[in-house]
Amino acid sequence: MGLISEVLLLPFAPARGASWAIRQVIQEAERIYYDPATIRAELARLEEQLEAGEITEEEFDRQEDELLDRLETATRTGAGTGDGTARQ
Repeated sequence: MGLISEVLLLPFAPARGASWAIRQVIQEAERIYYDPATIRAELARLEEQLEAGEITEEEFDRQEDELLDRLETATRTGAGTGDGTARQ
């Protein structure tokens, strides 16, 4: 039965391949998004923007809260690698 189903589903192979590639890209993006080193770098950049007067205190607080929430999620789930890069 496996061979017959593979032959019948062969026309859909490109779609299955594209679906797999999309899933891989999404997983990689999530790894980078939740990487603690990346989040810390964004926090440092945010603080620099505040000190330079590029953003207001309210904007800083809002973005800082979002970044700290991401960091908490990353820490809780063990996401990311902690070195600013993503690994498989």
